[in-house]
Amino acid sequence: MQQTIMPGKMFYIYPSTNPEVIEFFYILKGVIRYEHEGKEIVLKAQDAFSVNGLKEPIYFEAKTEVEYLWVITEPAFHIVSDDIHSLRDMIAEAEKRDPFTFKHSERVAQYAVKIAKKLNLSQNQLKDLYFASELHDIGKVRVPEEVLNKPGKLTNEEFDVIKKHPSDGAELVQNTGYRHLESIIIQHHERLNGSGYPCGLKEEEILLEAKIIAVSDTFDAMTEDRAYRKAFTAQYAMDELKRLAGIQYDEKIVNALEEILREEGKIE
Repeated sequence: MQQTIMPGKMFYIYPSTNPEVIEFFYILKGVIRYEHEGKEIVLKAQDAFSVNGLKEPIYFEAKTEVEYLWVITEPAFHIVSDDIHSLRDMIAEAEKRDPFTFKHSERVAQYAVKIAKKLNLSQNQLKDLYFASELHDIGKVRVPEEVLNKPGKLTNEEFDVIKKHPSDGAELVQNTGYRHLESIIIQHHERLNGSGYPCGLKEEEILLEAKIIAVSDTFDAMTEDRAYRKAFTAQYAMDELKRLAGIQYDEKIVNALEEILREEGKIE
């Protein structure tokens, strides 16, 4: 199967439950990097590698637009599924209507996966988190464009429309092969102190995956331009998350993101 990955996008290979499974990759175009056993490895056109018996996930980042051939000895439902392609089309449509959130879902998925790596999430949690992160804002496809792009403060009625997007997103995946992500998607705006929406959940009522998306989503939203304000710095956004850690956001998740941003040189 031939795949295309856009610049900056992260993807991963996770251990199979079947030790006999082999995956083979051949790079047709572009450059990708990954870390394995503490070493950074760069692959370019005509490079190839195979994977068998992984003990932990391997995370890849496309440095340029990448095309590669992928062969696996077991079915990979999440790649070939028509459902995920149609759902991603909805995300693209929602982001097209709101230029300030272009590629937002991809960036949130990248932060979420990096945090998951720090927290040593299981294979199944990682897989669900990755797709739920990509799909978390899919419900915004139902939000009117004039509300999405309003430059001033939203009215209470307009904010009520925005607050429906987690529930709408959960509804949109209900009749697909990704219905098991419904709870994560509907909870991504819940907060530890019950101040979130749509259900006002608290503490352990909120799934760990939803808590990770909440931190990733908030950080990306704060560090990108919006119709009503300019982007904040990464340091300012991190300081705000730390101020609200243990109140609205899970402290260990905030700390994991801070560690990642320091390692990447985005904050001091």
